[in-house]
Amino acid sequence: MKSAVIVFTLSLFIVFSGCKKTVENVQEDLVIKAMTDGQWGITSFTQNGTDITASFSTYRFKYYSNKTVDAINNGTVEKTGNWDGDASTMTTYANFTSPAFPLSLINGSWKITRNSWTYVEATQTNGTETKTMRLDKM
Repeated sequence: MKSAVIVFTLSLFIVFSGCKKTVENVQEDLVIKAMTDGQWGITSFTQNGTDITASFSTYRFKYYSNKTVDAINNGTVEKTGNWDGDASTMTTYANFTSPAFPLSLINGSWKITRNSWTYVEATQTNGTETKTMRLDKM
């Protein structure tokens, strides 16, 4: 009888441990689905309180499930980079190798402050520099 209780308890532990991982996988799948569906544009970008949104007016971003992202400038892929997102920590990350301005401003880790299926608002702080960005699905 005692061994049956131990087996039952161990089974519950395994099931509930697996449930947490399943929830994390579902969250990650939802992030990927939301980001890879369509193109995104930067509709607001500030650097230390200065609005520089116009610098991104010709850009669109296409995210892929293999965690790459195309920076499309005036309809042409200018640069391909990498991205990632973590629903549990509400963070996203972008990296374009040796990017020119304004793409250089996107690199790094961002804290998501608000989001839905059609927009993401995020902030990034490096030392005394603070950037805010809003991406909208186009």
